[in-house]
Amino acid sequence: MVGKRAKTSRRAGSQALKAQAPKAPVKKKNKSAARKAAPRKAAAPPANVQRIRPLVQVVEGALDEMKAVNVRVLDVHKLTDIADTMIIASGNSDRHVRSIADRIVEHAKKAGFRPMGVEGERDGEWVLVDLQDVIVHIMLPRVREFYRLESLWDVSAARREAVSV
Repeated sequence: MVGKRAKTSRRAGSQALKAQAPKAPVKKKNKSAARKAAPRKAAAPPANVQRIRPLVQVVEGALDEMKAVNVRVLDVHKLTDIADTMIIASGNSDRHVRSIADRIVEHAKKAGFRPMGVEGERDGEWVLVDLQDVIVHIMLPRVREFYRLESLWDVSAARREAVSV
């Protein structure tokens, strides 16, 4: 019993010391003054144009080499933060779609660009190659027609469709 009382009295004693200890004054930061003092940055140019252009050229070269069909390059940097450029292309068969994706990855690695990932290679109907700032979609024509990614990401095309309807 004595041991238990000693433990509780030690706890109570340490809590009492904490309560008695004077607290140091905390300075509050004036956030609005910090915002006013910081200079405003000018609007950034299209993100990493110098780095993206060579990557887009590498991808277009691989698509041309593999005879991809109906290649579209969309600038989406104003629409989303996930990528700056989206490339959509079609292949004639599931094997052709997989081969195009493999060639894109191969060319990107040779040029010094590291792919973040490749999705959909097993089925081959729609393969996505993530090259960080450039996303490449390679699809079968029927899948491309069904999902109509161009109309989702190409704002000017969406406006044209809305006007014609």
